[in-house]
Amino acid sequence: MAHRYDVLIRNGMVYDGSGSPGEPGDVGISGDRIVAVNPAVSGRAAVEIDATGMAVAPGFINMLSWAGDDLLVDGRSQSDIRQGVTLEVMGEGSSMGPWNESMKQEDLEQQGDIKYEIAWTTLGEYLDHLVRRGVSCNVASFVGATTVRIHELGYANRPPNEDELRRMQMLVRQAMEEGAMGVASSLIYSPAAYADTQELIALAKVAAEYGGMYISHIRNEADTLLEAFDEFLTIAREASIAAEIYHLKASGQYNWNKLDALIERIERARKQGLAITADMYTYHASSTGLDAIMPPWVQEGGHRAWIERLKDPATRARVRKEMNEPGRDWDNGYLSAGGPEGILLIGFKQDALKPLTGKSLAEVAAARGKPPEEVAMDLVIEDDSRVAAVFFSMSEDNIRKQIRQPWMSFCSDGGSISAEGVFLKRNRHPRTYGTFARLLGKYVRDEKLIPLEEAIRRLTSLPAANLKLRNRGRLAPEYFADVVVFDPVTVRDNATFDRPHQYATGVAHVFVNGEQVIRDGEHTGALPGRVVRGPGWRGKD
Repeated sequence: MAHRYDVLIRNGMVYDGSGSPGEPGDVGISGDRIVAVNPAVSGRAAVEIDATGMAVAPGFINMLSWAGDDLLVDGRSQSDIRQGVTLEVMGEGSSMGPWNESMKQEDLEQQGDIKYEIAWTTLGEYLDHLVRRGVSCNVASFVGATTVRIHELGYANRPPNEDELRRMQMLVRQAMEEGAMGVASSLIYSPAAYADTQELIALAKVAAEYGGMYISHIRNEADTLLEAFDEFLTIAREASIAAEIYHLKASGQYNWNKLDALIERIERARKQGLAITADMYTYHASSTGLDAIMPPWVQEGGHRAWIERLKDPATRARVRKEMNEPGRDWDNGYLSAGGPEGILLIGFKQDALKPLTGKSLAEVAAARGKPPEEVAMDLVIEDDSRVAAVFFSMSEDNIRKQIRQPWMSFCSDGGSISAEGVFLKRNRHPRTYGTFARLLGKYVRDEKLIPLEEAIRRLTSLPAANLKLRNRGRLAPEYFADVVVFDPVTVRDNATFDRPHQYATGVAHVFVNGEQVIRDGEHTGALPGRVVRGPGWRGKD
C-alpha cells in the first residue's frame, strides 16, 4: 500500500543542509515532520509540489534578527520568509525580557511608529506571547547582557557590586531555563560599553552551565578591532563557552586591512579547540542610530540624560571634538563612515522630520547651514530618538573574503516586515529585505564565491549546530519540516538603499513546521511559527 503524506515535494534538486551536493529527489512531509527524503518517494499527498528546476533546502536561520517588535505588529515575517528564512534569532545585547516595570515604561515611552502593548515580563513569556499572537516564522532569542545590566544597574557607568552581579547571573539563569540560546552582548552602545570583561565572563559562565553560547557585537569593529577580538576570546576561554562574533567586519577604510589578521586569529583559536564562529550580512554598509557617532560618556544615565546633555553648549563642543578624533577608546561611527557624506538618515519618530528620510547627514547639514556634528546632535534632540541611519564603512572585497570562510553563517541584523502599512513610514537598510537572497544570487550564482551546497549549509545546519538545536537545520527524517523551495537561477534581492521596501524574488514555496507559508511566491497567511528553545530549556512543549 502506497504511503500517504500531507505534502510531497517532487522532482527537485535536494540539498539536505550537510554541505553535500544536491541530488534529484523528493521530500515527504507528515504533520510537522519530514518523514522521507529519497530519490523517488512513492505515495500520494494532499498537497503535491512539482519542484522541477528548483532547489529544495532546509529553512534558513537568521542569526541576528531585530524582528522582536515588528512581529508583534505583523506576524507574517514577510521580508524574511519570502527569502526562505524560517527561524528568527533575536537578542543582540538587548532582549525583550527580562524587564522590570521601569524598563517597560521606558519602552512604551520610546516606541515610535511601531506600537504594542507589553504583556510579558520575562524573555520566555515574551516568546510565548509572540507565538500565541501568531507568527509565520519560528522564533528564538538570546538573553541580552545589556538587558540584565539595566534591570539591576539602570544606566550607571560603574561595575555591579557583588549582590547586583549575583542577581544579573540569576536573570541569565532564569532565561536559560526558559529556553534562551545563551547570553549576548553589544559592546559599542551605552550602557553595554560600561561592562568590563569580568562582568561578561561571569554572565557567560552561567550560559555555559546550560550549554548555551556567548555571542557578541564586540567592543570595537574599527581602530581597536583586534584588541576587541582578544577580549572576546578571553571571555570565551575563561567561561569555557562556544562563542560567535555578530556581523563580523572591519569598519572604516583605514581598518580594512585588519581583516586578514582577524581571520588568522579566529583560525588559530579554532585550531586550539575553541568553538569560535561568526556571522555577517551581505552589504558594505551597516545600520544603527546616531548614538554610534557620539562617545559613551555623553549617554550615561540613559536616553533622557543624553538628550539633556546635548543641550549644553560646553558638552556639545566636547562631543563635536571627540567625534573627529581617531584612536579613542570607543567605536566611532562618524569616522568609520568617512564623515557625514557616508551617513544616510533612514528613520525618524517625528512626522516633521520624516521628509529628511533618505538624505545624508551632509545634505541635511548643508541645507541647515550648520556643521554636521551639530546637526546630528540637533536631530537626536528634535526627534527624541537615536535616529536610525546607514553607515557606508565596509569593503566589498572584505565581504567576499568573509563569505568564503567555512565558519561564517549569515544574518540580516534587521527586522522582518511587510512592504505596506506602518512599515512604510521609515526606510530600512536593504538587508531587511535582501540579505539571504543576495547571498544566493549575487555571491553564489553570479560571482561563484562558494558552491550552492556550501551556502545552504551555512544558512542551515551550521547555525543549527552552533545553537545546539534539536531536529532543525537539515532535510532528514524526524526533523521539523522547515523547508524552502527556490529557483537558484532567478533568486535575487531587489531592495536598494534608495528603494528599500522591495521583496526578494525567486523563492517559490516555504513550509514552517509542515505548514505552507509561501505558495508560488506569495504569502498564504499561515502563522505556524513556534518558539525554538535553547539547550537549557527546563519546560515541556
